[in-house]
Amino acid sequence: MTLKERIMEDMKQAMKAKDKSTLEAIRMLRSALRNREIEKQAELDDDGVIQVLANQIKKRKESIEQFRDAGRMDLVEREEKQLQALEIYMPQKLSLEEIKRLVDEVVAETGASSMRDMGKVMSAIMPRLQGKADGKEVNQMVREKLGGSA
Repeated sequence: MTLKERIMEDMKQAMKAKDKSTLEAIRMLRSALRNREIEKQAELDDDGVIQVLANQIKKRKESIEQFRDAGRMDLVEREEKQLQALEIYMPQKLSLEEIKRLVDEVVAETGASSMRDMGKVMSAIMPRLQGKADGKEVNQMVREKLGGSA
């Protein structure tokens, strides 16, 4: 079963269970998926779905921060429920050790030796980690690795 099929099945289950927050989150995700497919003029595979999903999760996290700053705890709670509903579809996150090992591999593969090679390393590593690690963490680890070996 593809990720899109699983999302559709879960949407049906949310409708039957009358779970409004999950249903709302899945509907927004489906809309974003449809928009991306129209934009690319092609059916999305699981990797494409994960990219859209990661983008939606990032938006939810930013909204939660903004609502919290504004003191709107009702909206914070709603966004957190939707965030939980979306995070179910993300692949298992890698541990820090696994990310570090992959950073070491990619630095060796690309022959990176200084901060000038940062872009080369990041462009090589991020497709491998799509949805499995936070980009900020990866960026920080690559900086440490390149800064330490320069």
